[in-house]
Amino acid sequence: MIGFYDYTVVLTYISLASSLIGIFCALSVQPRWAIFFLAFSGLCDMFDGKIARTKKNRTEDEKNFGIQIDSLCDVVCFGVFPIVICYKLGMTHIYSMVILIFYGLAGLIRLAYFNVLEAKRQSESDEAGKFYRGLPITSMAIALPIFFVVSPLLPSQQIFMVILHILVAVIGILFITDFKLRKPTTIEVLITVAVVFAAVVVIVFVWHEWWRLLRFGSLFKS
Repeated sequence: MIGFYDYTVVLTYISLASSLIGIFCALSVQPRWAIFFLAFSGLCDMFDGKIARTKKNRTEDEKNFGIQIDSLCDVVCFGVFPIVICYKLGMTHIYSMVILIFYGLAGLIRLAYFNVLEAKRQSESDEAGKFYRGLPITSMAIALPIFFVVSPLLPSQQIFMVILHILVAVIGILFITDFKLRKPTTIEVLITVAVVFAAVVVIVFVWHEWWRLLRFGSLFKS
């Protein structure tokens, strides 16, 4: 069999499987579970690199495969998957689809650029880099769940859609904006995980009824 199947890439494979299940949920008009699987994919992505670096005797082929498979997975998990969710939420106008296409292209460009830099960095050192160049594509796995939690507080469905369009456009722009972003410490990662976990709990167990009571129930397009 071609490919690598050791523990260093298991989380990446699980992340992809989670996102594919989430896409099925989105297409089946199950927004709560779509967001759940998006957040779970983001959780896997947070730790796959750390796990991979625990293997000290990785060959160059294993390192390069890890870089490529991680980015290819991210294209689906945090590029295509959020686009499907946002489209099903109502981003179906021409200008909406332009924003979604831009988001997808920006994510792809960012990941390709990351591959170039990461391959060069890993050829020089096994230590993790200290900064991101531009906003990581996995940021959508944090932004969407948190936005969903606070969205029932918005005064109308129209305001929700306006903010959703702005959110997707701004995150896409930040993907390809050249700025340095310090990588989070372990404590900051754990805090982020806790916040997103809390948001997911609210979405899965409270969000649907909350939205129904506030007449947002028809927002997710079947």
